[in-house]
Amino acid sequence: MTVERHWRRDEDVPAAVLEDIRHGVLLHGRQQAQGSDARDIAVALFQDGELLAGGWGRTEFQRLYVSYLWVREDLRGQGLGGDCLRQLEAQALRRGCVDALVETLLDDVSELLEHLGYVCMAHVHDYVPGFTRHIMLKVWTPRD
Repeated sequence: MTVERHWRRDEDVPAAVLEDIRHGVLLHGRQQAQGSDARDIAVALFQDGELLAGGWGRTEFQRLYVSYLWVREDLRGQGLGGDCLRQLEAQALRRGCVDALVETLLDDVSELLEHLGYVCMAHVHDYVPGFTRHIMLKVWTPRD
């Protein structure tokens, strides 16, 4: 009995399938590392029901991984991004995290992160044309 296989590409791959692929990769990696305690972490600032700023990521293996930090465009430069990050860090510390990892393509954000105690562990110049990828780490308690 022959089973027919076929490829789907680009927009022919449903969003649910993309999520299955992402989940499969994460599950495989966590099985290799063993002991994963991954939990989503998030914070959002509202005024009159309107979202002003927020952050989202996860904690896992005693590390805060910040995936997204966002501030509404007209409110940028007022410290709300730093406030969001400090809120995430406080939650992560309560969960027992010993450090935090953030990546950004924006030089001004990397400078802000340095001001907030993060150190650039690596950068890839021209990661996207005109942008450098900064991998930033903040250590609260050194690992063994």
